[in-house]
Amino acid sequence: MVIGSEIRKRCHVNTNEEGDRFVGIKADSDDVVVYFPVGYHLPENETDIKRDILHLFQVLAEFTDSSDRVLAMNKFEAPQSVDFPINAYLEVIYYFMEKNGYYMETEPIYKTRDRGNIDWSKTIQRQRALIQSNFSPVYTQYTVRESTPNENKLITHIHRHCVYESFSKLGWLFTPYMPEPPQIPLDIKRFIIALNDKLATTYNDKDKKLFRSMKAMLEYMDEKPSVKQFYFGTDYFENVWEKLIDRVFGIKNKKDYFPRTRWRLQKGKHKEKYPLEPDSIMIHNDKIYVLDAKYYRYGISGNPDHLPDSSSINKQITYGEYIQRQQNLPNESLYNAFIMPFNAAKNYFGITAPFGNIGEAVGDWKGDTFYYERIQGIVVDTRYLMYHYTGNSKKSIIALAESIEKALIENNGVLPQTSSE
Repeated sequence: MVIGSEIRKRCHVNTNEEGDRFVGIKADSDDVVVYFPVGYHLPENETDIKRDILHLFQVLAEFTDSSDRVLAMNKFEAPQSVDFPINAYLEVIYYFMEKNGYYMETEPIYKTRDRGNIDWSKTIQRQRALIQSNFSPVYTQYTVRESTPNENKLITHIHRHCVYESFSKLGWLFTPYMPEPPQIPLDIKRFIIALNDKLATTYNDKDKKLFRSMKAMLEYMDEKPSVKQFYFGTDYFENVWEKLIDRVFGIKNKKDYFPRTRWRLQKGKHKEKYPLEPDSIMIHNDKIYVLDAKYYRYGISGNPDHLPDSSSINKQITYGEYIQRQQNLPNESLYNAFIMPFNAAKNYFGITAPFGNIGEAVGDWKGDTFYYERIQGIVVDTRYLMYHYTGNSKKSIIALAESIEKALIENNGVLPQTSSE
């Protein structure tokens, strides 16, 4: 696969509309398209775009599993699984570029030298000693042990196949260079047996990682021998969005914040039902923030129809009411928010920071007495979030807390009047 220099034209930021929800990579023997999630701001230069593509693959690999990696087909077709082992392909490329060549094992060779790594057993067998007056032998020449790379070993040929396959699919992300074709025919079953033997006898962690990656590639090639297309990604990026929000902002143990329900039956045992589970609970400065991650289009479209609906609003109020009653919190210690994607570089609201408040949702059945009854609508820059899910999240947590509290503080806790428009 040869990709031209205008890589940006092969990148698409989806709209999350019907038929435009896939996030990941779709490719065939002639072309490739990389699909980014709603709100993603693509860089202008090719180097940064390539870095963002690789980072997108990293996010998808970490936050999706086999149930997420499914393409939704039309109603007459079964969903299509997306099991392309992208990390294995990338590992083979990384190893090749780091080593500047193929995996090779060395073989010992023995030569006669006057210095070097002496093999005394072979020296005594092969070299003639001079006998001194005290009858002790002296050697002027030794049999020394050297090593030479053996490029004809099967494991090297297997690596050649995997390098060529990896570069043919993903090498364009790194270099226009294309390795030479393999030197022996592809024999997947034989290659996998050889790799299993290597994995059983190798103790070098880097080599074992390479062998596992090569094996995963070969198993994929064995399952899809005639398929030129390959996909990696998901039609359900909303699951990734939820996990990203929870990773950056959420506490690990949030079970104490789940409203639970049960049936008290006239006959038989009482039946407990599954609790309502908020997406994330954030705690900052002894304040609790109930977060609902919504991978909705409002941050891009500005269309109110693309905001969370009544059931989501009422559910958030229920979470807040439950936590307030359980912990008897003061009003200023409990907040509610929807977290939606947007593009900080280009948006309907004129927001330039990674976080912004776009309004609030309320329920007519509540009196708006408590802050948690006013669910703040927060937009988060998609690219920012994807690059900040690792490391220390403190700055991001502070920024989100300020965005949630800002409207309430600016209005002194008084609900803004409903617009007449």
